[in-house]
Amino acid sequence: MTVALHDRVALRRDFQELHLRAGDVAYVVDFVPHPGGGGEGCVLEVFNALGDSIAVVTVPRADVEPLAADEVLTVRRLASQPTS
Repeated sequence: MTVALHDRVALRRDFQELHLRAGDVAYVVDFVPHPGGGGEGCVLEVFNALGDSIAVVTVPRADVEPLAADEVLTVRRLASQPTS
């Protein structure tokens, strides 16, 4: 299945530097070319459980997948932000 603009998607892997985990849900807001000619990227907007936007991130398109009818959404605590 392909991923289109404005689709809800799930991450396929953890992005520890972004405090995101595999299975987290986001919305596709744009597609961008790789600056070095590699695979296309997805610009994603991530929301908390209350619907507040908490992040806009860019990840490789290969690291997102469409949601499926046999999947259930879940809730987890967002990892604490590192302190400087």
